[in-house]
Amino acid sequence: MKQVTETSPNNLQLKAADASAQASSIMRCFNLEEENYCLGLGFVDQVPTGAQLQEVMSPPTVRADGEVGVEQDIPTGDLTPAAFVAERAAMPTSARVTTELDEMQAAWDGRAKARELRLLAEAPDAPEASPTPTPTPTATATPTVAPTQRVPTQGTPGPVTPSVVPVTAPGSAYIMKGFQTSQEKGYWCGPATFQSIDWADDNQKDTQASWAKDLGATTSGTAISAMVKQTNLKTAWPKSAGTYIVQNVSGWNSKTFMTVHEKHLGVYKAPVIEHVQLLKRYFPYLAFNHSGHYQVGRGYDRAKNTIAIFEVFNERRFNSRGNVTDGPKNIPASALFNATLANSFKNIGL
Repeated sequence: MKQVTETSPNNLQLKAADASAQASSIMRCFNLEEENYCLGLGFVDQVPTGAQLQEVMSPPTVRADGEVGVEQDIPTGDLTPAAFVAERAAMPTSARVTTELDEMQAAWDGRAKARELRLLAEAPDAPEASPTPTPTPTATATPTVAPTQRVPTQGTPGPVTPSVVPVTAPGSAYIMKGFQTSQEKGYWCGPATFQSIDWADDNQKDTQASWAKDLGATTSGTAISAMVKQTNLKTAWPKSAGTYIVQNVSGWNSKTFMTVHEKHLGVYKAPVIEHVQLLKRYFPYLAFNHSGHYQVGRGYDRAKNTIAIFEVFNERRFNSRGNVTDGPKNIPASALFNATLANSFKNIGL
């Protein structure tokens, strides 16, 4: 707590800083025992350099070579890195510190899960070459700092983070049947995704408007750290899956991505918060390309190498030329993995 508080910039510092300096101040990284966690980015293999942070802040490439007539300006509702930094920078200092401490507490509680995920990705039999190579962050000379663990509230034991390896999962598994939802506003993929996740947990379908308020969703979108926080606070999924964390996947490959989904969905029987760039080349049911997006990861089939999702975005609802796109979908694991890498954050919630 002391280290997070002491390194948090004040409003005058942020006001005087350019976009690059703001990003470095807001997306600070901390060492949690053996793991590195960066605010907004999640657990990372290595601390990103300043240049790599700037790459994160740059808008992702939406249009692929040879694509024609697929552009569509509908922001589906994730918070871009630039918007994340801007929103955090605009907060009063005290509110920003509180938000950072909340995020770091979830990271501290989930550090054992992050360690197991890192070991899984590093296992000799795990990696094949990534379908879409991405630069591996290089550690900088800037030291990271480790927050001190808070004393847990008496009588409220936290969830025990289960081991992620080895995987002992059935060949296929599907959860949450019948709990699909469709986002009511173009920028409400976060509230709609969370509505589905919470509804399947307690069989009570709270409104997307109520979840938008709890998630702090704005017209700019919803932060994945807020999605993870509310999953830990408002649902019982962590009882089986351990504390939910924000996990960067840029150092993974599609095999690791699939293996993690098998464990989370087939053994823990708990959903994954998918965080993708909603592009037609990965999701062919679309008529157009769209922005960063959340989906519900809710199943898989190992033989077919597919991951089942609930798509919460109905393109037709927001564009008469669009397709009807919401509902259950089965996506090739490599496509969902590459769609995750196409999002500037390159992370998921699990």
